[in-house]
Amino acid sequence: MDALKQRIQKDGKILNGDILKVDSFLNHQIDVAFLNDIGAAFKERFKDCEVTKILTIEASGIAVGYATSQFFNNCPIVFAKKGSASNMSEDAYHAPLHSYTRGADFVISVSKKYLSKDDKILIVDDFLANGEALKALLSVVRQAGCQLVGCGIVIEKAYQPGGDMIRKQGVRVESLARIAAMSVENGIEFC
Repeated sequence: MDALKQRIQKDGKILNGDILKVDSFLNHQIDVAFLNDIGAAFKERFKDCEVTKILTIEASGIAVGYATSQFFNNCPIVFAKKGSASNMSEDAYHAPLHSYTRGADFVISVSKKYLSKDDKILIVDDFLANGEALKALLSVVRQAGCQLVGCGIVIEKAYQPGGDMIRKQGVRVESLARIAAMSVENGIEFC
């Protein structure tokens, strides 16, 4: 998606520690019109799929899921919660997750009542780097016995192992922008 690449070049900030900060339009302050374009791009990529639910992870994935849902007949969005909450049912699917950006380990949870064997799931998220969040979401889909149609990623750091690791499992991963290399000194190079 050329518009996304241009926006990353214009507004993205590369930080030490291999972090790309795109919080001015994607995951802190949200450019709603631009996010709708992202949702439309996912519809174009997965137009051959019947999607009954979108699965994502809190918090940054929720806006991406919302924007994408409108192009799939406003299907429900289910988001995995990080950690435990007093209002979370014990009847849930769980999967471990290590967050590189937060430097912490979590267990994600999704209530069993929101996923069924009849669901055709599209996973969406804002970033794919080492693949930890995607691995956890895939575990939830497998536990629930849902049919996975694929994974839509806004930005993939293709030089990190996550995308290749997930694709080698036979999972369809469609990334709207794939970064081949990134550094404070040299900027961003796309695949």
